[in-house]
Amino acid sequence: MIHPTAIIDPSAQLADDVEVGPYSIIGADVVIDSGTIIGPHVVIKGPTRIGKHNRVYQFATLGEDCQDKKYAGEPTRLVIGDNNVIRESCTFHRGTVQDNSETRIGSHNLFMVNVHVAHDCVVGDNCILANDTNLAGHVHLGDWAILGGATQVHQFCKIGAHVMAGAGTVVLKDIPAYVMALGYPAEPHGINAEGLRRRGYSAEAISAVRNAYKTVYRQGLTLTEALAKLEQDAAIEAAVDVLFDSLKDSSRGIIR
Repeated sequence: MIHPTAIIDPSAQLADDVEVGPYSIIGADVVIDSGTIIGPHVVIKGPTRIGKHNRVYQFATLGEDCQDKKYAGEPTRLVIGDNNVIRESCTFHRGTVQDNSETRIGSHNLFMVNVHVAHDCVVGDNCILANDTNLAGHVHLGDWAILGGATQVHQFCKIGAHVMAGAGTVVLKDIPAYVMALGYPAEPHGINAEGLRRRGYSAEAISAVRNAYKTVYRQGLTLTEALAKLEQDAAIEAAVDVLFDSLKDSSRGIIR
């Protein structure tokens, strides 16, 4: 299961069935759970925790020191969940003490070729990041988000659940849940209705999300005014709650 050319630090903890390909290097304080496959020429530096049934392809680098100039060698970590696919040449960096000292990746995500996840990012579950997408430091990405190829996300931005960003999108402000975004800078283009249908959302829930989107983007309201109007709706759908919460959580302002 471990190729003879692989270099494994004695302190690394690998489950018995973990596979490690030729010329891969696994450093100190790395923990890899069962069913995970590490391809050839992969570098993993600790402290890093990798869950079950992940697949890491060749030339990926996980858990390296971050590129933040404030970083001074403090002990920080990378935590990766289960059932992720991490394709060729992806780079995931550890966190910084200026945040939570942790970069966190959820489960069931697909990271295509050459994706970069910088320090202190938090990626949810069931996300797809297409080739050459870059998340700068402290970015938060909600569940089921899809970022098209070469999407560039500025530091501290928050992207809500079920967002879809088109190829080449440059994200400089927060994207609320459900919104489809495109452009440089990113602009809203309706809600991700097809994605919601595929995930089992009812027609009523999708209609409620669409109406809430119109409140935010079609009535000329400020964000504060839109939040107040949404909050007044006593019969607010649970799906709209997700949008409402992502709007309240915005710290950089939302795309317009």
